[in-house]
Amino acid sequence: MRVALVSLNQAWEDKEANKNACRAFVKTAKEQSAGLVVFPEMTLTSFSMNVKSTAEDGRESETVEFFQKLSAEFKIAVVFGVVFRDGQKATNNCVMLDPNGAVVGTYAKIHPFSFAGEDKVFSGGEKICFSRIGDMTVGLTVCYDLRFPEIYGALAKNCELIINIANWPAKRIDHWNALLKARAIENQIFVAGVNRVGTDGNGLEYVKSTQIINPNGEKLSPIMTDGELDVFDVDAGRVSEFKKTFSTTQDRNPSLYKTFF
Repeated sequence: MRVALVSLNQAWEDKEANKNACRAFVKTAKEQSAGLVVFPEMTLTSFSMNVKSTAEDGRESETVEFFQKLSAEFKIAVVFGVVFRDGQKATNNCVMLDPNGAVVGTYAKIHPFSFAGEDKVFSGGEKICFSRIGDMTVGLTVCYDLRFPEIYGALAKNCELIINIANWPAKRIDHWNALLKARAIENQIFVAGVNRVGTDGNGLEYVKSTQIINPNGEKLSPIMTDGELDVFDVDAGRVSEFKKTFSTTQDRNPSLYKTFF
C-alpha cells in the first residue's frame, strides 16, 4: 500500500488554519495514489494541555467530522490525532478512518507523560487498537507510547504496520530515531513515526524526522517528497517473507515475563 506521512507544521491551537493545510496535503496524497495519509498528534491544535480549549465531545467531534468528510471526498484512509473530553480530564486520541470516512479505530493514548504533568490533564487509555486498511492490519500508538515496548509486542501479533503519531521535540530526537528502529526490529514489522516540524506555542522546536522502518530495522526511502509530505510504498507481504528468513518473535515468553514485575 502507498502511505503518505505528513510532518505538519501545526498552527498553535488554530483548528481552521490546520484544516486548510490538511486538506491540501490529503489532495496531494491522493494525487500520488496513496491509500492512507497520516498526520501528527493532536493534528488540528498541536500538542497542548489547554484541554478546556482543545477538547471535543467524542460523540460530536468537529475534528472527526472534518476528516470524515475529507476522507470520503478523496476516497483515502486517514489517521489523525484529536483530544476528547473525559470527565474532569481528557484523552489524547489517534483515530483511523477507512477510505469511505468510516471510523475503524479509536485509540486513547495509554501512557500520559507524567514527567511533564500530562497525567494531571489526560486520562490514560486501557485498550490497544488495530484495524484492517487495504492489504495491511494497522496498529495505533501516540508519542510517549513509543518508550513502552509491551504494547508494540501486543499489537505486532496482529499487525504488519504500527503507526506512532507524535509531537516529539528536537532535543530528544535521538531517542525517537532509536526507539522507532528498536520497535521495528524487536517485532519484525513496519513501524511508522509521524512527527511535526516547526515551533509550538510553548517554544519547543521540532525537526523533520517522520519515517518508516522496515522489519529489518532499515529506513524506507520515500518515493516522493514535497516539503512536509513524504510518500512510501509499504509491502505488507514483506513481514511474513522476512520472518521466513529470520524469525525471533516466536521465542517470546510473556507468561514468564509477568512474574518478573
